[in-house]
Order: sequence, then C-alpha cells, then structure tokens
Amino acid sequence: MDRIQTFNDLLGRCKQMNLKSRLAVAAADDEHTLEAVMKAHKHEIVTPVLVGDSPKIEAALADLGFSAADFTVYHAPDNTAAARLAVSLVRSGEADFLMKGSCPTAVLLKAVVDKENGLSNNRLMSHCAIVEIPDLGRLIAITDGGMVPYPDLQDKKSIIENAVAVFHGFGNPEPKVGILASIESVNPKMPETIEAAELADMYAKGEIKGCIVAGPISYDVAMDPDIAIYKGYEGPVKGDADILVAPDIHAGNILAKALYCSAKAKVAGFVVGAKVPVVVSSRGASADDKFFSILASVASLG
Repeated sequence: MDRIQTFNDLLGRCKQMNLKSRLAVAAADDEHTLEAVMKAHKHEIVTPVLVGDSPKIEAALADLGFSAADFTVYHAPDNTAAARLAVSLVRSGEADFLMKGSCPTAVLLKAVVDKENGLSNNRLMSHCAIVEIPDLGRLIAITDGGMVPYPDLQDKKSIIENAVAVFHGFGNPEPKVGILASIESVNPKMPETIEAAELADMYAKGEIKGCIVAGPISYDVAMDPDIAIYKGYEGPVKGDADILVAPDIHAGNILAKALYCSAKAKVAGFVVGAKVPVVVSSRGASADDKFFSILASVASLG
C-alpha cells in the first residue's frame, strides 16, 4: 500500500476503495457540510443519508442544484432528535459512518457516547486533526484537540493508539509520535513533561506498538530537522513527526487552528475510537476541509 502524503493522495485512495459508504449526516441543512457531502457523492465515495429538518434540507439542496428526491432524507424536528436518529441509523446498519451538520458538536457527541444507544466501542474516543501544511511533504495528525479535555496517562496512551491506527490506514506502518511539551527534558514542576517521558518509556517497554514515540519534545524539534540538530536532540523523532500529541484539548485545538488560520494549512477532523468514524469539523471549516474530513474517515473505514 502506497503511503498517503497529501489530501490528493487520500482522494485517490478513497476512489480506489470503491466503498460508496453510507454517510449519515446529523442536521444536514448546513451549506458547507452539504457541499462537502455532495462533492464526495459526485466522486462516488459516499451515499448520503440526510437527517434533520426536511424543509431546510430540501432548501439547502436546491441552493446547491440538487433535488431531495434523489437522496434518502429522514425528518427530525431539532438538533437533538437529528443526532439521535443519525446515530441510530448507524447502530442499525442503515449507515456506515456519521457526520456533524449544523447541530452543535456537543449535541452529536452526547448521542455518540450514550451508553445504551450510542456508538461506544469500549475504547476511549478521541479527536484526530489531519493537517496538510504547505511544502511539508507529508500529512501530520494533531490529537486530541476536540474530545478529551484533560487526558491522563492512560488516556494519552489510548489517544496515541487511535491516531496510530489512522496512520496505518494511510499506509504508514510505523508513524513517528511526538509527545509535545515546551521543552525536551523532564521538569518535576511540569507534569506534562513527566507524562511524556512515561509514555516514551511505555513505548520502549513494548506497551505502545506500531509506532515510534518520543517525549517530551517541543514542536520545533518535532517538526524541523535543522532545529533538532542545532539543539543536539538525541531522541528518535528529529523533525519528522507524523503524530503530535498535545498535553490537553486547549493546546491541541490552538495548534490546529493556528496552522489553519495563519499557515494556510488544510485541516480534516474526525473522532476515532467509536464503532465508526465520526466526522466533526470546526464550525469555521470550509466545504473543502469538511470534504477532506470525509475522505479521512472513509480511508479509516477500509
């Protein structure tokens, strides 16, 4: 399997897979979401299953030049009902994965994590942002900037394993993982550095598999080989990190949005660790970014 290095590669992989996965969209009247879904549909990557206020969905489709008569539409009068119905369609096998439309992320995820009627897989669910930075030459992941607020040591181990599974699906058999902190040494006054070192030790003992883990490591050392050499860093990740593990949700969220808003990066976002991928993009995400999020989710299905 060729390694996926760009979102263009990801599109090619999804077209080759020829799954035409059924995508349940909760509150599907959002313009950018529908535009992304219709683009994936035109590429024959997904079959849309649209859930929400039917008149609003019909109007939004019409604005994009489509007819609701050509798609499966389930009426749900509000966001909560739409989220629950979309989740139930996945649970019953009538859809293959899930996407957030205009409903708030918290509303959809509440339905996803519901113990009796949700999509729990008895694993920690975490958010994975897949980022394409201009001229970098590879995709990277930032995790977790959208699901687990303050992960403890075991949470971070699960977050790593979730992201590593995604990169295995991208054709990378041994992704390099950087556990981010502000420095590359352990400082007792900085618990993030202690946990990062513990995770690196867990990797060294074979408790984290299928990847290479280094930590604590600063962003510049993880991403720039010249800086890693200049600083004399001796760890196994020297400017070539594939996965960046943030110390908490705020750091991960800020990093992904900073790259998106200020470095012209393309960003896809989805939740992993549930029974199926859950496409969750920022409210400010463009239709293209939401399209990339669909592609990343489909690739992980295969």
